[in-house]
Amino acid sequence: MSSANDAKILQSFRFAGGSTGAFKSLHGFKKSHHTVPDAVNQATSAFLAKLAHEELAAEGEGFFQRARVMLEYKRKDLSLDVSAGTAVLTAKDFIFEIAYSLRDEDPSEYQVTRTLHSVRNADFLRTTECDGLFPRLFNEVVFTLAKGAPVEGVIDAVEGLKESALEVTYPSDYRNCTLSLPDVAAQVRFDGGELAMVFAGAAAPSQLWANFLELRSAFALTKNPVITGLVGG
Repeated sequence: MSSANDAKILQSFRFAGGSTGAFKSLHGFKKSHHTVPDAVNQATSAFLAKLAHEELAAEGEGFFQRARVMLEYKRKDLSLDVSAGTAVLTAKDFIFEIAYSLRDEDPSEYQVTRTLHSVRNADFLRTTECDGLFPRLFNEVVFTLAKGAPVEGVIDAVEGLKESALEVTYPSDYRNCTLSLPDVAAQVRFDGGELAMVFAGAAAPSQLWANFLELRSAFALTKNPVITGLVGG
């Protein structure tokens, strides 16, 4: 892939991963003063942001200091902003975000979403420093389509292929579809606007980027513009 294509794809590309925990395990939670949320709303979300601030600030500061040392950044190369429930590390090579939220399925738990995006150069993703800064932190890569595409059109395109290992499954309302290839160890989901590769386990950015390029090459072999367009082809 050319450097120009790399840069174009990276504009709409992000790595994502996360973790969960019990609300009452937060450092700021006091059993004698606080109660565990039983719903997700503006008030409980603000409560979470307040109680999680110490953990969020500490994690953000940790990434700031490691990035500064490992990547030899100067003061002007790096900044950290910690606000209500979110920390944003802005570097000359990338943006990294940490966000706390209550789980819709169980408000007594919180989830932490970590996202790496706005990577300026694919070469950065292949460095040992990048892998060392974000070791096995992400298990998902997401590519956002500039114009989107009908899910039904993607389904029809895959089902119309002859002698292809690419397979597709989908619900009856066609709200999304899942694509599978024998050599791709991930669930590949498409919802009309984004293509997500979701892996069973976390991996380093260099490996996830390589996996995305393998998927792109496999899609290119179909020579179908609908399918290749899903990954910037």
